[in-house]
Amino acid sequence: MRVSAPTTGDALPVIIFSHGHGQSLYAYGPLTDYWAAHGFVVIQPTHLDSRMLGLAPDDSRRPRFWRFREDDLATILDGLDHIETESLTIRGRLDRSRIAVAGHSWGGQTASTLLGATHPDPDNGSVVNRKDTRIKAGVLLGVPGSGNDLTEHAARTFPFMYPDFSTMTAPTLIVVGDHDIGRLSTRGAGWWRDAYDLSPSPKALLNVFGGEHALGGIPGYEARETTDERPERVAAIQHFSTAFLYSALYPGDPAWLDAVAALAAHGAPEGSIEMK
Repeated sequence: MRVSAPTTGDALPVIIFSHGHGQSLYAYGPLTDYWAAHGFVVIQPTHLDSRMLGLAPDDSRRPRFWRFREDDLATILDGLDHIETESLTIRGRLDRSRIAVAGHSWGGQTASTLLGATHPDPDNGSVVNRKDTRIKAGVLLGVPGSGNDLTEHAARTFPFMYPDFSTMTAPTLIVVGDHDIGRLSTRGAGWWRDAYDLSPSPKALLNVFGGEHALGGIPGYEARETTDERPERVAAIQHFSTAFLYSALYPGDPAWLDAVAALAAHGAPEGSIEMK
């Protein structure tokens, strides 16, 4: 895993970040570096599906990638004492009462489970509930929507991806691109809104204009999968996600409402906000 942190400050809030399919601890610098520079300790595991690990196509663990991903996040939460001890730069500097989770794409689905979303276990049909009350808020970027709208291929490949967002009660910002068509769903860009539309308040939605699945370039500074490169789009996501987490983790902090008010007053070419 990778730990990024500000060089100064104490009682620092924590973000645990789950990467997208095939990525690793080295990805998502445009987000994780920004969050660390603005006062957060960011912890990034490398999940078993990472291309960096190079598992064989017939590796018996592949059908359970979803379970290993969720276990990774739980292991970090349970092992914060060990992580803090091993990472000298953050020793004694974490605020355990202010922990958020974030993720992109499959990582968004993984992160959503700690926020309260459930899904079926494809092995036996039971409901998988990984909600953790230590997680106080979340940011889900390009998170997959309802399993009822998966393509035939996606339904075979991701049999666990039938989320129930009705139990995702924690404050969460959902970030979607209105040009994110993808190959997972038959519904088009509207499918990525489901985590917002089908979950209870308090929630916020950042609809990024022109954004495709890479949302302007959040997977990395030189990510080849970025088909919609736009630094201004990335900057908007950096700004609004940071403001949301400040206000969610520190009740009474005006950062989020100030950001929304500024958007309403001046408008912005990068996106729009919805709240409930």
